[in-house]
Amino acid sequence: MISQDKLLHFEASEFQERLRKVKESMYRQGMEVLLVTDPANMNYLTGYDGWSFYVHQGVLVFMDRDEPVWFGRMQDSNGARLTTWLADENIVGYTDDYVQSNLKHPMDFVADLLRDRGCERRNLGVEMDNYYFTGQCLESLLDGLPEAGIKNANALVNWARLVKSDKEIDYMKMASRIVENVMRTAIDAIDVGVREGDAAAAVYHAQISGTPEFTGDHSAIFPIMPSGIRTSTAHLSWVDRRYESGDIVLLELSGCKYRYHAPLSRTVIIGEPPAELADIAKAVVDGLNEVLAFIKPGVTGEEVEAKWRSAISGSKVVKESRIGYAYGLNYPPDWGEHTVSLRPGDKNVFQPNMTIHVMPGIWLDKFGFECSEPIYVTEDGCEAFVEFERKLFVK
Repeated sequence: MISQDKLLHFEASEFQERLRKVKESMYRQGMEVLLVTDPANMNYLTGYDGWSFYVHQGVLVFMDRDEPVWFGRMQDSNGARLTTWLADENIVGYTDDYVQSNLKHPMDFVADLLRDRGCERRNLGVEMDNYYFTGQCLESLLDGLPEAGIKNANALVNWARLVKSDKEIDYMKMASRIVENVMRTAIDAIDVGVREGDAAAAVYHAQISGTPEFTGDHSAIFPIMPSGIRTSTAHLSWVDRRYESGDIVLLELSGCKYRYHAPLSRTVIIGEPPAELADIAKAVVDGLNEVLAFIKPGVTGEEVEAKWRSAISGSKVVKESRIGYAYGLNYPPDWGEHTVSLRPGDKNVFQPNMTIHVMPGIWLDKFGFECSEPIYVTEDGCEAFVEFERKLFVK
């Protein structure tokens, strides 16, 4: 029975179903133990939620055990006791002499932990291409477990996360109510003479204050809100200047609730838009609307991207990069799930309760335009999470 002190956002039965799906994938790939170090995947399997991913931590999934084992810095162990569904005996902390040390490494501790459980010769899956799994992690495991079979389990848990439960969809709807307020706040804050940093501060306040019914959380990506020539590229943000007449401002923002996101992009111009920007905005919005009308169960990522290219054919819009991706539960530095992408060659079939950020951002030599939509696939189409007009906003 789970203690009333636990701070869980899902029933234990949902975590157990997630674990079952992950073990099925492990079995198909010949893995007897799985080492999970991605904080979002740790959260998905156990509920663990702490800003402790700057040190090495993880979750071990054993094919022959009912519960995973959480390991991390000892001072974070109580956080695991509070936020996971795991029994105390499956929460193991390492001492501080492992932290940022040149003499020993937390994966030495993990190797000892696996040996203590008789797993030193088993096939061990690790998330090879993960922000939080380093070359030193792999080297320490190879040294400590020379007889183990190390297998690449990159994105194994990510793929299990692809189709959301109804409860996960509910949390993403809460994040969507937050981002509606965040985007309105950003657009209202942008004006001639306003410091870019002050507009960003208003965005941060809106992200955390949330709605009258519930507060928000920090998003996995900081507020992306460049202006002027800096809109000609992706992933820049505010600088120490004041907005001027004629400025274009890209807004790629998110609401977040219980680590579930609702990303949204819109574009603002201060003053009369030039004809080229107005034409591109219309083509992108019309193309986005056609894509959303096309999405339904059974279509593939590459078919959705092909619909986009067909919709913008004949316009001035050219986009070489993908036009969207799966997203949901995450921690910095990304809210994307690293699974489905809307681009040629992606043959993943859409299913109900998959969640996709349709994001056809356009970046030209002198300026850019963004208008995106977070959606979830329904039984017969798709539904937008957010209610926010799709257009170029003119201040």
